[in-house]
Amino acid sequence: MPLPRDLPQRPDERVLRQLMESLIFEGIVPVRQSAADGYFLFDWSHDRRPENRPGQGGARVDFRCRGKIGVFGRPRLIAGSVAMRTCNSGWTVATLEAVVAGLPGPAVNRERLLGEMQQTIAFCRQNEETTMVRDRREMSLAEMEGALDEGHPYHPCFKARTGFSTADHQAYGPESGKSFQLVWLAVARRHVRQALPCHEADFWLSELGPQVWDTLQRKRDALGLTADDFGLVPLHPWQWTNLGPSLLLPWIDAGEAHFLGALGDCYTATQSIRTLMNASRPMAANVKLPMNLVNTSSRRILEPHSVCTAPVISAWISGIVADDSLFNTRYPLTILREYAGIIADGEGDLTGQIGAIWRDSAQATLGPGEAIVPFNALMMMEADGRPFADDWILRHGLMPWLNRLIDIAVLPVWHLLVCHGIAVEAHGQNMLLVHRDGWPVRLVLRDFHESIEFSPAFLRAPDRMPDFSSLHADYRKAEPDQYYWTDNLDSLRELVMDTLFVYNMSEISHLLEQVYSLPEDRFWQRVEACLAGYATENGMGCRQSLLGHTSPQTLTESLMTRKLFAQQPEYHHRVPNALARDQAELRRKP
Repeated sequence: MPLPRDLPQRPDERVLRQLMESLIFEGIVPVRQSAADGYFLFDWSHDRRPENRPGQGGARVDFRCRGKIGVFGRPRLIAGSVAMRTCNSGWTVATLEAVVAGLPGPAVNRERLLGEMQQTIAFCRQNEETTMVRDRREMSLAEMEGALDEGHPYHPCFKARTGFSTADHQAYGPESGKSFQLVWLAVARRHVRQALPCHEADFWLSELGPQVWDTLQRKRDALGLTADDFGLVPLHPWQWTNLGPSLLLPWIDAGEAHFLGALGDCYTATQSIRTLMNASRPMAANVKLPMNLVNTSSRRILEPHSVCTAPVISAWISGIVADDSLFNTRYPLTILREYAGIIADGEGDLTGQIGAIWRDSAQATLGPGEAIVPFNALMMMEADGRPFADDWILRHGLMPWLNRLIDIAVLPVWHLLVCHGIAVEAHGQNMLLVHRDGWPVRLVLRDFHESIEFSPAFLRAPDRMPDFSSLHADYRKAEPDQYYWTDNLDSLRELVMDTLFVYNMSEISHLLEQVYSLPEDRFWQRVEACLAGYATENGMGCRQSLLGHTSPQTLTESLMTRKLFAQQPEYHHRVPNALARDQAELRRKP
């Protein structure tokens, strides 16, 4: 199903448009901007590199597109408006190849980017051919995780899945909804680190059930392996196939690992590909497994340091939430704990490739009359041409529903940041919305092991902070901003505003403007008033002001710049801040 500006069955157009939007937004190309008929005309040129035209030298190529500038400086281009021309031709529809040829960065990175965009288009077309059009409004959470096939609304490589074949995509992609069992390995204890909530045998009995646990023990015994010498690690079946011929075979030949087969509950993939939901027992844990593929901008392995740290971080945050009554009343929030982790070979050739993290089931948190949806569903259009939330908005009224949504989606994250000093990566896939008949009830947050940040000096209760130096050797001599802690409050603000506002809520404000004619300024006026009211109501004015969230500009992550240069873990650029104080004061004037 499309995002608000998408052309039906034109993933090629969407990928090209999102590429151009990212290039303009991040200032990667020298765009000229002029007003034209209520829109902006963006144009830029480059000389073709000689290596792209053997024997012909360079040739100028011009590009243009039309659109508007949304909040936080996000370009919103008109579908089908990206065009190109050379000195010997008129304007024609631009091609990905022509745009990428003129981009900066090493040639190998440009080629990789082009390949990932082409694969994104191919997988989108495969979905269109193999997936039935469905009304997602009545789906369960597990069904929604598979049916939300739009992917990242900003990044043009939103379905690259580098390493997947078309058969893999059909077998293990969330869109197909196919279920599969996990593969099990017995791995020599010297390679295994684990953090479990109870005795190991009790953990496996609880997670797997007596029949599967007994089967695994018998398989281990049949190979002459003892529980003292060999631990158990689940593996995604794709990962087993992908690693087996190269990296895993030496381990198996040396007796360091033994294949026990596929067995146990069946799982289906979520939007994130590597996190799986239990199809056999929906109330049982989600399992997050490493996969040696690249999707959007990241390689989807598990950072070894984070796997056994995950339960400690989850216990820390969930304890803070449980002890603050406002998270139960004014800012209702549920934390999906990552309560167990196992990692094998944290430093060798298989670093980050074999391991697992167990996370609470969101369905198990629901009360009577409650339903739950991934937050990014609220950005989407359905096959009938209406937004996913259209029935809810019609039932409750646009402004009452929107005001409630902002309270429920923004304030729990903001309270965790301002009051307690912990920033979370609150993007659309990490947030779940609990509702009753479409009326927002509370927020659910997930995925903390790689995506929180804090400043020790800004913590409300620094004595509750985990002793990270005791959790992993990598933490002992780590610099600020290398892992979870920083000495810069700007980093905390940027993480929250970047994920929650720039690349998340801005998609909802854009949809409401497109479909319901609600100006984006009104949406963000409500957000700004909500944050100001929060500070006044809770006496948090001083702490909130330290974060500088109303500065004229804010830093945001440069996802495409990282793709093109890939020399640093992150790149950032400045964008106009929709919450800036001067803009807020202008809004209040008649």
